[in-house]
Parts: sequence; structure tokens; C-alpha cells
Amino acid sequence: MGVSDKWGVEISGEGNVTVVSYKAATVSNVEEILAISKQISEFIEANHPSRIIVDFEKVKFFSSMVLGLLLDMRAKLKACNGEVVVSAINPQLYRVFKITNLDKVFRFFPDRESAVEAMSTG
Repeated sequence: MGVSDKWGVEISGEGNVTVVSYKAATVSNVEEILAISKQISEFIEANHPSRIIVDFEKVKFFSSMVLGLLLDMRAKLKACNGEVVVSAINPQLYRVFKITNLDKVFRFFPDRESAVEAMSTG
């Protein structure tokens, strides 16, 4: 595994967990988000992962479309008892989750490593 594209998203496997990492500091271009969404959807359909970590370590800003993408991923995984969690999100972006009450929908981890550890055992 280990899919990368020009938009700066990497999908990789760590044990039985899939990690989606954003490589760009800003994720706001509509075409970029649509391409990322398509890439992730195709990956989910082809691989049927049950656990996905979305790693925002390098992201400083994202558009609200990214929230829609996360909810779409969650719906696809929930259909087969899977889970999407968020790791390494900065405090300003976390506020967006709190304002929209999505902080109650997703689990958050301080970094990728703790998310991988929690998802691998649970």
C-alpha cells in the first residue's frame, strides 16, 4: 500500500489500520478536495478498511468541504462497523469540530502513533 497523488494526500497501511495523511498545509481548493474524495472513495471500495485514521498533522487550514469528506468516509465505514478517527489536529481546526458538534461524532488523538495504537488494539 502507499498511494500518493499530486494533491498531497497519502494513504498507507500500518498493521490493520489505514492512515490518510494530508501533506499540504492548506486544503481548500474545491478541485483538490473532490480529487481527494474520489481517491479515498476508490480506496475504500477496493480495500474495505474497517479502521481509518485521518492525520491532520501538517494541516493549518481546511475548508468546510473537508468535514463533508470526513462524514462521507464515516458513513461508508459505519455501514460495515468501521470507524474513522482524527489525529494531530491543531487547536484552531479542532474548534471547527466543536462548533459543529462533530467533536462528539469522531474520536481524536494527539498524534498518529497514539491513534494507530488505539485503533490496532480496539
